[in-house]
Amino acid sequence: MNIYVGNLAYSVADADLSEAFSAFGAVANASVIKDKFSGQSKGFGFVEMPNNSEGNEAIKNLNEKPLKGRNMRVNEAKPREDRPSRPPPRRQSY
Repeated sequence: MNIYVGNLAYSVADADLSEAFSAFGAVANASVIKDKFSGQSKGFGFVEMPNNSEGNEAIKNLNEKPLKGRNMRVNEAKPREDRPSRPPPRRQSY
């Protein structure tokens, strides 16, 4: 089960997410999403738990609970939607 975790404090690291969720079962992967240029956290992340019942228990118990001073928003991640590609910029003629 892939779980979305939002409203994270910028100081939360991958290990912090993994530790919080491991209280409810096995965690396959936990990652905080970071800006590719600055390396700064974007304030959300994803946790992957192989067992759906453990994942649901984690969602139920951790949603709106504080982690490093901010209440997390926890729910099942939705699949990424394909975004339409952007058309190339138009060239202006002078």
